[in-house]
Amino acid sequence: MAGIRDIIVVGDRVLIRPEEESDQTSHGLYLPAGVRSKEKVQGGTIMKVGPGYPVPNPAYMDGEPWSTEDREMVKYVPLQAQPGDYALFLREKAIEIEYQGEKLLIIPQSSLLVLVRKDPLEELQE
Repeated sequence: MAGIRDIIVVGDRVLIRPEEESDQTSHGLYLPAGVRSKEKVQGGTIMKVGPGYPVPNPAYMDGEPWSTEDREMVKYVPLQAQPGDYALFLREKAIEIEYQGEKLLIIPQSSLLVLVRKDPLEELQE
């Protein structure tokens, strides 16, 4: 049976598992009522990220046909978000999908406001 790992996110988008709306996020960030109603800010956990922003590969046309340089036409500037990050994002840009009975959101990186990332060294010390 297919799972989230089988989803391929494209471009500068991220796949988020949203949390239930409340005054306080699971990571302790408080969202005032005005922010939640006016801006529609929501939080969730990033499950997958796309490859990033596509940019032309300068080596694509410069090399000789027999060279072993990277022959990909496009390179990607990676996204700042990573799987496992907690994100606050603008809900208005989100596209809601349901995959195997689970509600997920696809969001462009430009709609992300804040990322909370645990330090991997802290987890080892715990």
